[in-house]
Order: sequence, then structure tokens, then C-alpha cells
Amino acid sequence: MDVISKREVLHFPGFEPLDGAAHRARYERSAKQSAAVWNYKVETGGLTIADRDVAFDVTTSGEHWVTQSRIHMFPHDALVRHLRSRSVPWQFFAGFRSAARIIADGGMYQYFRHAWRFGLFFIFPFLLMVLGMSLSATIAFTPLGFELPAVHLLWSCALAAAFFAFAFLPFAERFYTLHLFADWEMAVALGRLDRPEFNLWLEECAAAAREVLMRPAEEYVISSHSMGSSVAAHVIGMLLEREPELFARKRVVFATLGSAILQCALLRPGGVLRKRVGLIARCPDIFWFDVHCLTDAIHFYKVPVVAACGHRGANAAKIVFIRVKQMLSREHYEKIRKDFLRVHRQYVLGPDIKAPFDFTLMTAGPLPASVFAATGYKEIPVVAPGRKAG
Repeated sequence: MDVISKREVLHFPGFEPLDGAAHRARYERSAKQSAAVWNYKVETGGLTIADRDVAFDVTTSGEHWVTQSRIHMFPHDALVRHLRSRSVPWQFFAGFRSAARIIADGGMYQYFRHAWRFGLFFIFPFLLMVLGMSLSATIAFTPLGFELPAVHLLWSCALAAAFFAFAFLPFAERFYTLHLFADWEMAVALGRLDRPEFNLWLEECAAAAREVLMRPAEEYVISSHSMGSSVAAHVIGMLLEREPELFARKRVVFATLGSAILQCALLRPGGVLRKRVGLIARCPDIFWFDVHCLTDAIHFYKVPVVAACGHRGANAAKIVFIRVKQMLSREHYEKIRKDFLRVHRQYVLGPDIKAPFDFTLMTAGPLPASVFAATGYKEIPVVAPGRKAG
């Protein structure tokens, strides 16, 4: 197996309010963890922002080998901040409107049909808010239940509002409820493609990705996490629609981690995204593997994404199974296992122990990223770049 000396990485992160600097800082922390576990050296360069390119260099090295990778980030923190900057009542309205659209577009039915846990993930924040509003309404109308004069509604409604704002909302935010409302709003936008600001942002991402793919490298890794997988599928599909030769004679690996492509593609108006999934699957120059984890409820566990998008005759993305508890110490895993979003983020975070999957090694390690679709790392190779490992 060839050892990679130069790699270009295009990473599409999940739905998080992190800008390029924050993503770089997290990558650096995770890379240091990985290097300590696997016993290699890593150096993360500073962030550079030029036009649409948000990037930093990563150099890893071991005995007789050096690998240089340039990580290009495609964060959507501006969109996240826009969705979360509005008033709480408006976020409520927008969230429930998105839920209604998903149900009307057949999304909820498809979620429960393909992955019931993801269906529960969809309804959870809305049921939680309905519970909060029901409790508040009960407090507000308590005087009527005791047949008290209507004037008592003044204090009961004030008490209900205070309960909702100062007791229930802080409790609900422990489960990232309003953040999830915004996530579903973005899912509808990426499925329907009916919001100009999101479509313009996809165009900007496609232009930036094209520039990266024009740079010389031995390997191009397109990695995506969670909601970022829908963004990546749109972007790659757009480039394949316009310039399929852009990928010709290149080693391109598309790695989807805890992918939520079907979150958007299963909506009835999501035909464009489903078509682009088919284009990726049929491209002979792109090797696609899809990383699944049993304890992560925020993805479509064991669901073949290409077939679910209606392309049963196309090459399926190879499903790779990992376990978070194999990546972390027992104490660390026990600490995070009940936090579903923290478990969901582990795909792109550093390990405590050697494990079959390691995000840093996939994006900056000496072996081709496709190794994770086969055996993963056993040990760090001791060979010079350009020579065969093993």
C-alpha cells in the first residue's frame, strides 16, 4: 500500500456554531491525542483565509516518513448563527414550521421506516417543547380549575410565563432543543433548495471545492460529518454535473461520518439531492465509504444510503462500523455516553486508545484514507513515502 506524502482534504463539519478557527483548534487538540496514542509526530499550522478557502496545514511524521496534508474547512457557522440569532418565539415558530414541512414531505414516515431511532431523534425536541407548553398552560389555567374568579388569571399566566422562561427553557436547552430546531430548519432548506441564502452558500462551497481539486496531490479526501454530509453530497454532485472530468485520474475518497444525508434526501422534494447521490455512486473515480456507529442515534444506522435514494443499481457506499467505546477509556466513555450529541461528535474527535477508526489518521495519516474501509490502522508504518507498506 502506498504511503501518502501529499494530501488535500475537504472537510464538511456538522451543524455546529464553530467558525474556521474553532474547527482548527479542535482538530489540533484531536491530532495531539491521536499522535500520543499512536506514537507519531504531528504539527498543525495556522489558519489561512483567502477568498473562499479556510485552510490549515498538518504535517505528520514517523520513522522515515513525512505526510503533508492541507485541511480545507467548509463550516456553516454563519448560517447557524443566523438561525439562532432570532427571537425565541420566532425560533419556536420556525422549528415547528420545519417539523410540519418534514411531516408533509413524507420525511417522518421515511425516518421511522428506515431508522426508527432517527425518527425518535426527529420528534424528541418537538415533543419536549409540547410538554413544556402543556405544563405552562396547566399553570396558567389552574384558577379556572378551582373555579376562581377570572382575575386570578393575571397571576397564574404570569407564573406560567415565568415557569416556561426561567425553569423549563433552561432545562430544555440541556438537550439542545432550540439548536435542534435550527438543525431541522436547515435540513428542510437543503432538501427543498428553496432558500436563496442556502443555495448561494452551496454555490460558494462548490467554487471553493473546485479550486482545491485543481491542486496537485496524491490523494483527495472529502470528509463530512452529520449534516455536513448533505452539504458535501450537494457540492460533489454539483461539480459532477458541471465538470465530471474534474475527478478523472485522481485518487478521491469520500468519507461520510455519522451521515445525515437521508435526513434531507428522504424528503419528497429532495429529488436534486437524491440525483446527486446517484452521480457520486456512479463516478468510478470516487471511493465512498460510510461510517456507522450503533450507539449514535443521529444517523441512519445500517441503512445503505445509495439504495435508499433510489439508486439500487449503482455502486453502494461501503458501510464501515465503529464503536465509540473502543476509542475511549472506560471512564471517558461513561462520562459522555448519555450525551447523544457528544457521542455523535466523537467521529471527528481524538481517541484515548488505539482503535480501528481515527479521524486524524484518516485525514492526515501516512496511509490512504481508504484503509479505513478495509482493516484500519494496526500500527504506524515504518517506510519512506512513495514506497510500499507492509
